Amino acid sequence: MSLKEFTKEELKQFDGKNGHKAYVAIEGDVYDVTDIPGWKNGEHHGNLAGNDVTDALLNKSPHGTRVLSKLTKVGKLI
Repeated sequence: MSLKEFTKEELKQFDGKNGHKAYVAIEGDVYDVTDIPGWKNGEHHGNLAGNDVTDALLNKSPHGTRVLSKLTKVGKLI
């Protein structure tokens, strides 16, 4: 399966609200967090789906990149 390319504007549509899937960008990769309990309604500790959360994950999160192995990569941020 080829990965979809997302602009920042396209990514914003995947905010986890009103039945939309919840996607986040991390270091240029886009991941699906729709079914992750901690991302209910597209929010996780003040971070919002549909955005690049690289800074929050790498600099503020206690779990860092080890959570990425549990996520499905769906695309690239361009």
